Amino acid sequence: MLTSIPTSFNASINKVVVTLIEAFLLVFLVVFIFLQDVRSTLIPAIAVPVSIIGTFFFLNLFGYSINLLTLFALVLAIGIVVDDAIVVVEAIHAKLEEGATSSLQASYDAMDEITGAIISITLVMGAVFIPVTFITGPTGVFYEQFGVTLIVAIAISAINALTLSPALSALFLKPSSEKKEMKGLLNRFFTAFNRGFKKATDSYVKSLGFLYRNKWTTVAIILFSFGAIWWVSKITPTGFVPNEDRGTIFVNMELPSGASHDRTVAAFSELNNKISEIPGVKGGTFVNGFSLISGSGSNYGLGFIQLDDWGERKEDAKSADAIIGQLFQLAAGIPEASFLFFAPPSIPGFGVSSGFELQLLDRSGGDFNKLDKVTRDYLKELMARPEIQYAQSSFNTEYPQYKMIINTPKAKEAGVSISSIFGTMQGYIGGIYTANFSKFGKQYRVYIQALPTDRASKEDLNNLYVRNDNGVMAPISQFVTLERVYGPQAVNRFNLFGSASVNGAPAAGYSTGDAIKAIEEVSENLPKNYGIDFSGLTREEVSASSQTLFIIILSIMFVYFILAAQYESYLLPLAVLLSLSVGIMGAFVSTYLMGLEANIYFQIALVMLLGLLAKNAILIVEFAIQRRKAGYTIVDAAFEGAKVRLRPILMTSFAFIIGLMPLVFAGGIGAMGNRSIGTGAVGGLLIGTILGVFIIPILFIFFQWLQEKITGNKTSNQELVTEK
Repeated sequence: MLTSIPTSFNASINKVVVTLIEAFLLVFLVVFIFLQDVRSTLIPAIAVPVSIIGTFFFLNLFGYSINLLTLFALVLAIGIVVDDAIVVVEAIHAKLEEGATSSLQASYDAMDEITGAIISITLVMGAVFIPVTFITGPTGVFYEQFGVTLIVAIAISAINALTLSPALSALFLKPSSEKKEMKGLLNRFFTAFNRGFKKATDSYVKSLGFLYRNKWTTVAIILFSFGAIWWVSKITPTGFVPNEDRGTIFVNMELPSGASHDRTVAAFSELNNKISEIPGVKGGTFVNGFSLISGSGSNYGLGFIQLDDWGERKEDAKSADAIIGQLFQLAAGIPEASFLFFAPPSIPGFGVSSGFELQLLDRSGGDFNKLDKVTRDYLKELMARPEIQYAQSSFNTEYPQYKMIINTPKAKEAGVSISSIFGTMQGYIGGIYTANFSKFGKQYRVYIQALPTDRASKEDLNNLYVRNDNGVMAPISQFVTLERVYGPQAVNRFNLFGSASVNGAPAAGYSTGDAIKAIEEVSENLPKNYGIDFSGLTREEVSASSQTLFIIILSIMFVYFILAAQYESYLLPLAVLLSLSVGIMGAFVSTYLMGLEANIYFQIALVMLLGLLAKNAILIVEFAIQRRKAGYTIVDAAFEGAKVRLRPILMTSFAFIIGLMPLVFAGGIGAMGNRSIGTGAVGGLLIGTILGVFIIPILFIFFQWLQEKITGNKTSNQELVTEK
């Protein structure tokens, strides 16, 4: 009784599709509250299906499939693709409210002001994802799927904002004089909302005057954000891909070395009778003689426990982690066997379980008994760490074996080749595949092997014969002596070294990143010529952790050079980039406070956040530059840009934030991935927007003054000290 991959996948897809619809409805609601007009709201709403359908077309063209990663990206894209359309509609809306008598002329005037900003936003949003699409390995697959999907959606959104949205605005929107006044409860709500927003805007402009007079406040905020990023990133748990409830629990069972197959069957039968007592468990399937971790052997067993559907396990007590804890308690009542219960690997094909996986290496090529002793001591030290729930190795040198001692001189004297001796032993004891035969429409294999009763003891060697060069049969016991020894059932090598595979899981309250740190600390005490090397998904996690800083720096560099080309200045882009720090701080703080890991989903949210926060800064800076060119002082240009662009910034930011709330509070299958990417993005954009709208104008004032001072503009020195 297994939860098939299609069942789990379809449940995940359905969950994301529901989230997609919820996000669209929430974004539509936020836009309607700000624009207060169904006609105006329809224009950004139309941008969503246009961008999403266009994205599907190009994904198919590029050879991508519809999977969890691309659908995740589309959920995020809903909040992003409406941004450009919202900026266009809001700008045209503002022109009509200022007294424009023609929606067509209002569209022309608004597009003259915001076309540059839309192009800058599009280039920056695309630029943050361009570097990550070239990352290789499993990490690169995640980034590439997200990056390409979002780049395509953002590009289509920009084209839509520059063409379709202005045309629809000219057709749908009406001058203020032609609008019908709303009545009833909705009118009272919008009147109160507008009155409150106007007061908030006036207070906001006054606050900018305070920050301008107390410039060190902005410096302190930025320095504090950098310090908070460094500190919180150190204490936030790390991981690669979060462990999800996939509706299945893997079971690995091991009996003492050399235990019979019958004992394995009996232990599994006892476990199977007990698991039905646990709420949320549907049933189990068990296989004897094989192990997920240790290979094959009579003392091994593996099993798959299927859980009830996710809709029937909404309580925390029925989650996969809770059920695993109950299974360990039940298994403690079966002392003759050692059980491990664990979730499937987060990424199929990378290891056999969630948690961590490593190889203990003997670089000296020494004795296996020494490797076994070192492994046991190493596991004891690991289990003593609070970060480790369990750690176990399949390597064991206590399996009873027979060592063949061949009397080579006597065999050669009798004309018996060594290969004939090996072949005879293989045929009678181990079995040899010889032929096929067909019967009842099926094909069967033929193996030759002595009956179990004829190969049960050392004395049975006397009944085995080998042919010499003269065709005479001789008892094989004349040339072979068996010696009882103990050793490993299988010998593994990793990077050419003898190795012992170690699997384990972090304890409750700790992440795989914490477990990896503990492993590295314990490994420092290993004897000389012994070491460890990570494998499976753990190897990818270690590799990915070193790429995070590189990815962010590369994305910021792309944004910087694009803005430098756009503004024709090497200084002005710094006003945008320095403002990103408060949002990144918000992402780390919110992730830490929610008890989540800084994993690959969080890293993707962080990269996306760079573009979203830069968008807010670009809207203010672009408008301030236009006002500066129109003859405004630097301070007046900055304050006017902040005041005019406050509404679209809040609209786009809150539309994205509200659209991602279903991810933040997600449950069921894929919940941890949803929460990781949603919490980081929402927390970062919320804090980044609230603090960013205050510090961006002040940063613009400083860097614009510095730019003009360096380029030789003599009037700028006087304008800087002009107080609002």
